[in-house]
Amino acid sequence: IQDCSDLSLCSGLYNSMEGPTTLDAKGNKGSYGFPGLKGQKGAKGDTCDNEKGEQGHKGDKGDMGPAGMAGPGGPKGEPGSRGAKGARGDVPKAPRSAFSAGLSRPFPPPNVPIRFDRVWFDERRDYDPATGKFNCSVAGAYVFSYHVTVRGRPARLSLVASSRRVAKARDTLYGQDIDQASFLTILKLRVGDQVWLEVGKDWNGLYAGAEDDSVFTGFLLYPDGFEVLL
Repeated sequence: IQDCSDLSLCSGLYNSMEGPTTLDAKGNKGSYGFPGLKGQKGAKGDTCDNEKGEQGHKGDKGDMGPAGMAGPGGPKGEPGSRGAKGARGDVPKAPRSAFSAGLSRPFPPPNVPIRFDRVWFDERRDYDPATGKFNCSVAGAYVFSYHVTVRGRPARLSLVASSRRVAKARDTLYGQDIDQASFLTILKLRVGDQVWLEVGKDWNGLYAGAEDDSVFTGFLLYPDGFEVLL
């Protein structure tokens, strides 16, 4: 066995044993080796004494953030000073209705509306002297009354509202004596209601003359749905 201490000799021997080879052929890539040991810490580097730079330009305004939560309510403030007096408001006018009429002839026909044809007052012309009837044009509460002269015989009068006798009264008198009879009541009426007086057939002592009057009167006490602030 030949000593291969001389690399060139061994190489030649190998070549002579294996046959002809190409010396410049590239070998296969070897596997990675083991990581090396950690090196020593290096020395501190040099520092530079640089001057402070100039301030940059102001940036654009950012978008508004979302609204925060409402804070707690503050304490109650002091009362303000009293305001100036306001202008006077309009006061609505209440509707009015009233009449008063007298009898021109004594002993009117019985059981029909008495025609009080001497009209002394008629606010809205709701009373018709041709028929003797009051025609309601404003709904509300009304006062009706009569003050009549009775002569020679008894008188029975009826207050009629919409063909219904709502009140009756009489005055008993005989002979040539003269008496006065009166009556007053309050009725609730609707628009279109009619009110009048009638005298009975056998009790028709209703009289009117130069010195004696018989009067039928009515007026609106208050209308429906009207309030007055005091």
